[in-house]
Formats: sequence, C-alpha cells, structure tokens
Amino acid sequence: MNICIVAGARPNFIKVAPIVRAISVAREHGRDIDYMLVYAGREDDPTLESSLFEDLQINKPDVFLGVDCENLNELTGQVMSAFEQYLQTNKTDVVIVVDDLASTMAAAIVTKKQGITLAHLVAGTRSFDIKMPKEINRLVIDGLSDLLFTAGMGANSIATREGAELSKIYMVGNILMDTLRFNLPRLKAPAELPELKERGYLVFTLNRKALIADKENLRKMVERIISQAGDIPVVAPLRGRAAEVIEEMGFFKKSPDDAGLLRTEPLSYLEFGWLTAHALGIITDSGNVAEEATFNGVPCITLNSYTEHIETVKVGTNVLVGEDAEKLGEAVTQMVGGTWKESAIPDRWDGRSAERIVQILMNLPSAESAD
Repeated sequence: MNICIVAGARPNFIKVAPIVRAISVAREHGRDIDYMLVYAGREDDPTLESSLFEDLQINKPDVFLGVDCENLNELTGQVMSAFEQYLQTNKTDVVIVVDDLASTMAAAIVTKKQGITLAHLVAGTRSFDIKMPKEINRLVIDGLSDLLFTAGMGANSIATREGAELSKIYMVGNILMDTLRFNLPRLKAPAELPELKERGYLVFTLNRKALIADKENLRKMVERIISQAGDIPVVAPLRGRAAEVIEEMGFFKKSPDDAGLLRTEPLSYLEFGWLTAHALGIITDSGNVAEEATFNGVPCITLNSYTEHIETVKVGTNVLVGEDAEKLGEAVTQMVGGTWKESAIPDRWDGRSAERIVQILMNLPSAESAD
C-alpha cells in the first residue's frame, strides 16, 4: 500500500509526524505499506526551521510542490496543478490530508478526480461561520473524503448530521496528543530565557489575521493582558506580521524593568513545547495551543468566540473570551489569581491515534488484497 501524506503548512507536520512513525513501525513488522510526505510549499519556506524535522523525529518531505502565493484562489489552482502531476507519476493508493487549508482542499479535489481513496485527518470540525474560508474548505474536504478521521464524539456528530455514512467515520482521537506524548521527555527549556521560573510566567501567542488587522481593539486587549499580569512576565514568541504589529505598538519590553511583553525569537518545537507546558497560563488565538494546554493542565484563554475543539472548553482548561478586552482582563485576573476552573483530559487523548489510523488503512479491502 502506497500512502501520500500531504502537509500544507508548518502545523500540519506536527500532526502527521505520528503517522509517519506508525507506518515505519508497520513496515518493520513486515507489513506492505509505505508513504511519501508531500509539502505544498517551497523547500526554502522560512517557517520550516532546520530543527523542526529533527525535533519531530521524521525526515524532511520527499516532495515540495513549490507553491508560494498570498491569494487563496491562485494558491488553490497552483496546488491542484502541481499535485495532479505528482499523482500521475507516483503510484498512490490513499491520500491523507490534514486540517482545513486552501492547499488541503486543493489536494482533496485532485485526489477524488484521480479516483484515489481520500482520508481527512481532523475531520468534522466546524465553526458554523460560512463566511470563513476555512469553513468552506472543511465542508468540501469532508464531503469528498472516503475516510473521516475524527478527534472526538462532537466531530462524529457533525459528520453524521451532514450526511456522512457511518462506515466512513472513525473516531481515532486527537493526533496532536500523539506528538505531545512522544516528545514530553525531549522538551527543553529555551536557552534565551534562563530566568524563567516554572509556573511563574504567562505565554502570549498571536496569529489570526482578523485579530491582527483590528489594531485599535488589539491594542486594548494587549494593554489588559499587561496590566492584569502585573509583575508576572508575559512571554511572547511571535512570528511574522504579529511580531511587527506588536513592535509598532511599542508593547515589547526595551529593558527588564519596563512594563510590556517579553519578546523572544521564534522557538523550536521542543522549546515552545517546554514553554507552554510549564507556564502559569496561556493566552492564544491558536486551537492547537489550546489543545496542548488542556493536555498539560495549563489554564488557557482563547481570543476567539468559538473553537473547533469544544472539548477543550467543556472538559479542558480552555476559556473563550472572543475579542472582548474586558472579558480578557477578567480572565487574566483569574488566571494569575489561581482561581481557574477544574479540568480533565478528554477521551482518546491517549497518544494512540496514529496507531489506529494505520490499522484502519491496513484493513481496507485494497490493502488486504495487496498483502
């Protein structure tokens, strides 16, 4: 069985790494299964720091499609063209796509047009806001997929409600936890932050374009974070446009005695994992970071009015404050005051999702005939 795993952006590698390792284990046990890791972007993509693949214990992608453009429709077309050429020259039985990017949707469409089995990892997630491009991508990908690998019962219910056949839906658990559990012993404290004390600082991450674009409201939110944190350091390992905007607003500390955010250079995966695992609390607009916070039992504030992973709110440590500076301030006060809600780890966050996925693939009729 030949499997193609498609990654569209840096976070996708964190989710597919366990599948790569699980396939390698199956091969070592004599199973007829192999994979190719395909990246939609360029080989010199600056977000793919040299340490990423070493940290994740996987090889670099086998193929780079080389697509790099800002316009989502143009990107979709370029990925479709490049991925079609890949499938026409590489024997492929199953394509696994991850999450909800434009490049993910493009690969999904081409896969189905080529008559190849399509599997969607982290299927059944919805914001129920059809104005969001990613929501359209999710609907298209799930609608085309032959195999829907979901993280929990909520996602199962959504897929069923939208008409997916039960035989297509597999609750494999949260694949992100496979990576977290695998790397827990390997996490390392950031070398540039030796003064940090465990549970003695907050972490602030920012990436969502809409949040960054509304500068007036963003200024109010960051001001509340800084004021309510008081003497507790707020570490901000920001990248790209987020770092530029916060810099323009003058929120980064110029000296240790200043009020403001403690800026760091972008951290490696293992360093960032250590930073979030040992924080007093996390303020973020990232669903992945919120999931990791729930696993680590770290209080988390999400700067959004919804989350595709509602179990982080219902069961875990996550609280949604939208883009409301007042609610954010109140939540930070609770966070630093030690009055956060009780939490637990959701079902099937056990680190065996990739194992379940590979077992399902090996039991497909085509795989059984190949063996």
